Amino acid sequence: MRTIGLIGGMSFESSAVYYRQINETVRAKLGGLASAEVIMHSVNFEEIVALQKAGRWDQAADRLARAAEGLERAGADCILIGTNTMHLVADEVAARVSIPLINIIDETATSLIRNGARRPLLLATRYTMEHGFYAKRMASHGVDVMVPDADGRTATHDIIFDELCAGSIKDCSREKLLAIIEKARSEGADSVILGCTEICLILDPAKLPLPGYDSTTIHADAAVAFALEGMSGRKAA
Repeated sequence: MRTIGLIGGMSFESSAVYYRQINETVRAKLGGLASAEVIMHSVNFEEIVALQKAGRWDQAADRLARAAEGLERAGADCILIGTNTMHLVADEVAARVSIPLINIIDETATSLIRNGARRPLLLATRYTMEHGFYAKRMASHGVDVMVPDADGRTATHDIIFDELCAGSIKDCSREKLLAIIEKARSEGADSVILGCTEICLILDPAKLPLPGYDSTTIHADAAVAFALEGMSGRKAA
């Protein structure tokens, strides 16, 4: 089994989801008491958020790259950045290590294409929805991403940072997000990307007005596939 290197803590709420998802999937595939080989570097999210707000993406890239380098030295065979927003600096991080970085945008695009979705609504942080890096990488796969209007982007961003990252799940916020999805459906969206790794805490992708794609689960499953590649498990996948 290969070792997964996870850069987590952005926020730790979603990192806990990653850890559980990775290990539950390994156990389901291998059976018994099997679990994953995982090394995690959990950063102080407060420091990362400060760099985001200041637009210091160069410093954020260096911070995550140093974490990735440490994971490689510790024996990781791949790197996961456990957040969509910080994939803005994924290429810079990947350039600092010799092991593969499994990109959450690429893996989500692959899932969309596999199921014939081409016009998804992206629910994410303001940085992910507005910066352009996410839509550009999706476009390279032939996926045309929609985002909510200005009010919808503000509402989604605030729900993520003020509530979900702090472990607060509110029914009224779920209703706001569902209304945003309904509006997008009326405007031609054919699917929904839960493009923040915390959104799975409030929305079930199987219970949405449109087909839902949870980037956290997709990313974690891709890491497990990499870790188990070439193995013959005791239990059929």
